[in-house]
Amino acid sequence: MGVLLNVILPVFLVIGFGYVAVWRKYFSDEGVDGLMKFTQNFAIPCLLYRAISTLDLSQNFDFALLGSFYTGAIAGFAIGMIGAKVIFKRDWEDAVAIGFIGLFSNSLLLGLPITERAYGAGALEANYTIIAVHSPICYFVGITAMEIARNRGGSFTSLPGKVLKAMFRNALILGISLGFIVNLGGIPVPGVITDAIDLMVRAALPAALFGLGGVLYRYRPEGDIKTILFIVCVSLVVHPTTVWLLGKWNGLSTDAFRSAILTSAMAPGINTYVFANMYRKAKRVAASAVLFGTALSILSVWLWLAILP
Repeated sequence: MGVLLNVILPVFLVIGFGYVAVWRKYFSDEGVDGLMKFTQNFAIPCLLYRAISTLDLSQNFDFALLGSFYTGAIAGFAIGMIGAKVIFKRDWEDAVAIGFIGLFSNSLLLGLPITERAYGAGALEANYTIIAVHSPICYFVGITAMEIARNRGGSFTSLPGKVLKAMFRNALILGISLGFIVNLGGIPVPGVITDAIDLMVRAALPAALFGLGGVLYRYRPEGDIKTILFIVCVSLVVHPTTVWLLGKWNGLSTDAFRSAILTSAMAPGINTYVFANMYRKAKRVAASAVLFGTALSILSVWLWLAILP
């Protein structure tokens, strides 16, 4: 428990600083919007670009690992979306945004440090395999479902173009794509450019967390608490439980199994709010689910660590 607190508590403190700053009017709503735009469109894409451009892609991806993890993620998306529509009577676009919360776990900010603290730096190979395709897969599923929801009653002949256009308007996908191009193409990047990007990378996560604190103050869980708790339960219980069952069935190695379970057991990531903000749907639910999920994950991750081999 002490290790988990040492990893997660700093995250809470930075979010709390942003919350208090906006609450006490030391930081304006306009400042929060500008900060989130900076992180979403510039700093976090730089982080993803650097991670993918330096990843060792010569090793084969473990498709049993990816199949187990992303089947669980898509199960969380489907249950979250259908539950939001049927149980909470949200419209389809809101339901897709809520389902995305059950799809996108915090593989980077929480998954990496917790796995490293628990099992050492040598146990992170499977984490990086998951992270390399996390945003492309999740955004492809989410954007496709959202475009279908928005296009109800219309022709679907233009759907592939709309999905690709929406994906490649997304700065996160562009950052990942550029990372793969540089990595696979062996393209040399001047050190001065790499150093500049690294400066952006160092600002990405703390700035995003501080901005999220301001967002949480703006979208406090007033009237949405049942929906928030439902989708947090889907994220923290359905996803890792599905991965556990599939991982055992697929015979994952111990290291891969640990990484898959811990990554799937993480709270919803900041990108769930990014997605909701992109479409202006269920923003209060997404922002609050990150906070509630991160708080509850202290307990849920402790339980998973207790039963993992």
